[in-house]
Amino acid sequence: MSASTNNLRSPLGRARGLGSAKEGLHHWWAQRVTAIALVPLTLWFIISVVRMASGRTDFGYWIDSPINAAAFIAFIAVAFHHGAIGMQVVLEDYVSSHGTRIASVLLVKLVCYALAALAIVSTLIVCLGG
Repeated sequence: MSASTNNLRSPLGRARGLGSAKEGLHHWWAQRVTAIALVPLTLWFIISVVRMASGRTDFGYWIDSPINAAAFIAFIAVAFHHGAIGMQVVLEDYVSSHGTRIASVLLVKLVCYALAALAIVSTLIVCLGG
Protein backbone atom coordinates (compact mmCIF):
# COMPACT_ATOMS: atom_id res chain seq x y z
CA MET A 1 0.00 0.00 0.00
CA SER A 2 1.42 3.36 -0.94
CA ALA A 3 1.87 6.22 1.49
CA SER A 4 -0.83 8.29 -0.23
CA THR A 5 -3.36 5.46 0.01
CA ASN A 6 -2.49 4.91 3.68
CA ASN A 7 -3.23 8.60 4.40
CA LEU A 8 -6.76 8.18 3.05
CA ARG A 9 -7.58 5.47 5.57
CA SER A 10 -9.14 6.25 8.92
CA PRO A 11 -7.08 5.87 12.08
CA LEU A 12 -8.98 2.66 12.85
CA GLY A 13 -8.30 1.35 9.36
CA ARG A 14 -4.57 2.06 9.73
CA ALA A 15 -4.46 0.37 13.13
CA ARG A 16 -6.54 -2.66 12.22
CA GLY A 17 -4.40 -5.78 12.01
CA LEU A 18 -1.52 -4.23 13.95
CA GLY A 19 -2.73 -5.35 17.38
CA SER A 20 -1.91 -8.44 19.34
CA ALA A 21 -0.39 -11.28 17.40
CA LYS A 22 -2.52 -13.60 19.54
CA GLU A 23 0.51 -15.82 20.10
CA GLY A 24 1.14 -15.03 23.74
CA LEU A 25 -2.11 -16.31 25.24
CA HIS A 26 -0.96 -19.93 25.31
CA HIS A 27 2.33 -18.98 26.98
CA TRP A 28 0.50 -16.73 29.44
CA TRP A 29 -1.85 -19.55 30.48
CA ALA A 30 0.93 -22.15 30.61
CA GLN A 31 3.02 -19.85 32.80
CA ARG A 32 0.10 -19.34 35.22
CA VAL A 33 -0.86 -23.02 35.34
CA THR A 34 2.71 -24.15 35.98
CA ALA A 35 3.13 -21.43 38.62
CA ILE A 36 0.01 -22.65 40.42
CA ALA A 37 1.20 -26.26 40.18
CA LEU A 38 4.59 -25.27 41.57
CA VAL A 39 3.12 -23.82 44.78
CA PRO A 40 2.11 -27.13 46.42
CA LEU A 41 5.02 -29.00 44.83
CA THR A 42 7.54 -26.48 46.15
CA LEU A 43 5.99 -26.50 49.63
CA TRP A 44 6.07 -30.31 49.62
CA PHE A 45 9.70 -30.31 48.47
CA ILE A 46 10.83 -27.77 51.07
CA ILE A 47 9.11 -29.67 53.88
CA SER A 48 10.69 -32.91 52.65
CA VAL A 49 14.17 -31.40 52.51
CA VAL A 50 13.79 -29.91 56.00
CA ARG A 51 12.73 -33.31 57.34
CA MET A 52 15.69 -35.00 55.64
CA ALA A 53 18.07 -32.33 56.96
CA SER A 54 16.79 -32.81 60.49
CA GLY A 55 17.95 -36.43 60.34
CA ARG A 56 14.54 -38.08 60.25
CA THR A 57 15.30 -39.90 57.01
CA ASP A 58 17.92 -40.11 54.26
CA PHE A 59 17.42 -39.40 50.55
CA GLY A 60 17.61 -43.04 49.45
CA TYR A 61 14.86 -44.08 51.83
CA TRP A 62 12.81 -40.98 50.97
CA ILE A 63 12.98 -41.47 47.17
CA ASP A 64 12.04 -45.17 47.52
CA SER A 65 8.50 -44.07 48.30
CA PRO A 66 6.47 -44.11 45.06
CA ILE A 67 4.57 -41.00 46.17
CA ASN A 68 7.78 -39.07 46.82
CA ALA A 69 9.35 -40.26 43.57
CA ALA A 70 6.28 -39.31 41.52
CA ALA A 71 5.95 -35.93 43.22
CA PHE A 72 9.68 -35.24 42.75
CA ILE A 73 9.46 -36.12 39.05
CA ALA A 74 6.39 -33.88 38.70
CA PHE A 75 8.26 -31.08 40.50
CA ILE A 76 11.22 -31.45 38.13
CA ALA A 77 9.04 -31.50 34.99
CA VAL A 78 6.87 -28.56 36.01
CA ALA A 79 9.77 -26.45 37.27
CA PHE A 80 11.83 -26.86 34.11
CA HIS A 81 8.81 -26.27 31.87
CA HIS A 82 7.92 -23.13 33.85
CA GLY A 83 11.51 -21.91 33.59
CA ALA A 84 11.67 -22.56 29.85
CA ILE A 85 8.45 -20.61 29.26
CA GLY A 86 9.67 -17.73 31.42
CA MET A 87 13.02 -17.54 29.65
CA GLN A 88 11.27 -17.66 26.25
CA VAL A 89 9.13 -14.67 27.21
CA VAL A 90 12.19 -12.73 28.39
CA LEU A 91 14.10 -13.54 25.20
CA GLU A 92 11.16 -12.64 22.96
CA ASP A 93 10.73 -9.32 24.76
CA TYR A 94 14.36 -8.21 24.95
CA VAL A 95 16.32 -9.77 22.06
CA SER A 96 15.84 -7.53 19.03
CA SER A 97 17.47 -9.63 16.30
CA HIS A 98 14.99 -12.17 14.95
CA GLY A 99 17.61 -14.82 14.19
CA THR A 100 19.34 -14.45 17.55
CA ARG A 101 15.97 -14.56 19.31
CA ILE A 102 14.95 -17.81 17.57
CA ALA A 103 18.34 -19.41 18.22
CA SER A 104 18.29 -18.32 21.88
CA VAL A 105 14.77 -19.65 22.47
CA LEU A 106 15.64 -22.97 20.87
CA LEU A 107 18.85 -23.24 22.90
CA VAL A 108 17.08 -22.42 26.17
CA LYS A 109 14.34 -24.97 25.47
CA LEU A 110 16.91 -27.61 24.51
CA VAL A 111 18.94 -27.02 27.68
CA CYS A 112 15.88 -26.92 29.97
CA TYR A 113 14.29 -30.06 28.58
CA ALA A 114 17.61 -31.92 28.43
CA LEU A 115 18.28 -31.08 32.08
CA ALA A 116 14.74 -32.08 33.03
CA ALA A 117 15.15 -35.42 31.22
CA LEU A 118 18.50 -35.99 32.92
CA ALA A 119 17.05 -35.22 36.35
CA ILE A 120 14.02 -37.46 35.78
CA VAL A 121 16.10 -40.37 34.49
CA SER A 122 18.52 -39.96 37.40
CA THR A 123 15.60 -39.98 39.85
CA LEU A 124 14.21 -43.14 38.28
CA ILE A 125 17.62 -44.85 38.43
CA VAL A 126 18.01 -43.98 42.12
CA CYS A 127 14.46 -44.96 43.12
CA LEU A 128 14.47 -48.17 41.11
CA GLY A 129 17.86 -49.19 42.50
CA GLY A 130 19.73 -49.15 39.20
